[in-house]
Amino acid sequence: MSKNDPYAALRFREFNIFLCMRFLLVFGWSMQFIVIEWQVYSITKDPWSLAIIGLMEFVPAFAMALFAGHIVDQREKRNLLALCIGAFSLISLGLFLLTWPEVVGDWSTDTVLYAIYALVFFGGFLRSFFGPILFSLIALLVPKKAYPNAATWSSSAWQIASVVGLAFSGFAISWFGVHWSLCIVFSLVVLSFFTVFLISKKPILNTKVNEPILKSLKEGLSFVYKTKAILGALTLDMVSVLFGGAVILLPIFAQDILCVGSEGFGVLRAAPSVGAILTMIATAYIPISKNAGMKLLVAIFGFGVCIIVFGLSSIFWVSVVALFFSGVTDGVSMVIRQTILQLKTPDHMRGRVASVNSMFVGSSNELGAFESGLTAKLMGTVTAVVFGGTMTLITVVTTALVSPTFRKLDLRKDFEDNEDPDVE
Repeated sequence: MSKNDPYAALRFREFNIFLCMRFLLVFGWSMQFIVIEWQVYSITKDPWSLAIIGLMEFVPAFAMALFAGHIVDQREKRNLLALCIGAFSLISLGLFLLTWPEVVGDWSTDTVLYAIYALVFFGGFLRSFFGPILFSLIALLVPKKAYPNAATWSSSAWQIASVVGLAFSGFAISWFGVHWSLCIVFSLVVLSFFTVFLISKKPILNTKVNEPILKSLKEGLSFVYKTKAILGALTLDMVSVLFGGAVILLPIFAQDILCVGSEGFGVLRAAPSVGAILTMIATAYIPISKNAGMKLLVAIFGFGVCIIVFGLSSIFWVSVVALFFSGVTDGVSMVIRQTILQLKTPDHMRGRVASVNSMFVGSSNELGAFESGLTAKLMGTVTAVVFGGTMTLITVVTTALVSPTFRKLDLRKDFEDNEDPDVE
């Protein structure tokens, strides 16, 4: 493996299986979230109902995050992942049944909504485990010197699955309807479940298997707090996702502002992922370790600008372009953050650090959805989006001014320290 081999991680069979499994799972997950967003807003016509979807997933994901990381660090990763995917398939099956007239024909609208919210809630509980498991499993599939490359390809697989799932979901609603679109979701999740078993069981690297849970959680939080590069990256991304979460409002833009229907909704929802995919593929060839801190600041600043442009636009293709470049900047941010985490996290703490990452960034997706829905209800949809983008810009400028250490962050030495030439 050459030092700058853009395909370093892809030379390992189980990592390729991992990418396939992740693609299927994220494809189904992305598609399911969009279809449910569309269905809920279609029957309520209320931005608050979209906010509740985000809140229902955020609460359990945030509350369980640290405990999930502790459990992941003390369990075998392959089987734990299979268990979580199996449980998620039951949620997908439940949503499929909730949109079947023969099953819920006599139910009231409120009853159907509450049932959907309940399944989303259990999905948030499971999601608190997915991040730590996947992050930890990557480190068991490739050698250390391939970690940055593996982070790039793993994030790329996630984004490609997102763009396919997001784009296809809009067309699937139009072609097949909500009900059969959710049947497709269920099939994809089941397929990902069986794919997991092509990966062999992995050793548990944490030597403190019986460590008290409170001590374990304290150790994880303390490590993140003391590692300023990780703390800074997570904080920046959390704020950008929290205040820049305009995507939850896309059903409103598609139906009421841009008037482009479900097909246009699919294009809008997919545009950020297309930009992120292209960026992530580029970073496999163009290292981002040099001046990583400044690059992250510039990327998130650009993300905020794109969100403001999207919020102010009333022209469909201008909105698509703004969302596309929001994905470009978000892709840079994601790769840098994942590289920082992979390079600076010791193996025995990967589950707990990934859980903190989920609390900062992953859960902020749902909290951002709640924030966007709430501000749209209070301020109006356009004002809410512009407000979110502006808050992102303010946060980036403030971080750049008060944290010169983070601004000067460079990862080249960390990458060299992880060289491991004895691993084929």
